[in-house]
Amino acid sequence: MFKMKFLISASIFIIFLALTSTIKNKTRLIEKNIRFLNSKIFLKKKNINEAQLDLHYLTSPAEIEKKLNTIGFLNYKPISLSNIFFDISDFNEIENKITNIKKYK
Repeated sequence: MFKMKFLISASIFIIFLALTSTIKNKTRLIEKNIRFLNSKIFLKKKNINEAQLDLHYLTSPAEIEKKLNTIGFLNYKPISLSNIFFDISDFNEIENKITNIKKYK
């Protein structure tokens, strides 16, 4: 009777020990992925902030006026609406069409 209780308690202990280690390893991997994704998110936010800063600088009226003065008002042509991309998918779609045409030639 004593051996049976000992075997049952030892087997339960070993099962819980194995389960604990597997759960610990899985949570460690999840934490690593979270840290990696957080660093990627931080870099993306930094890139967005830099792009917004560039946009505000380049589209300021003073900068546009300087550029117009250097290239001259006669050479200035506004961008037609067909050349303005409202989404990156529109740009990628046109780029794919252009590259397919170049491949066929």
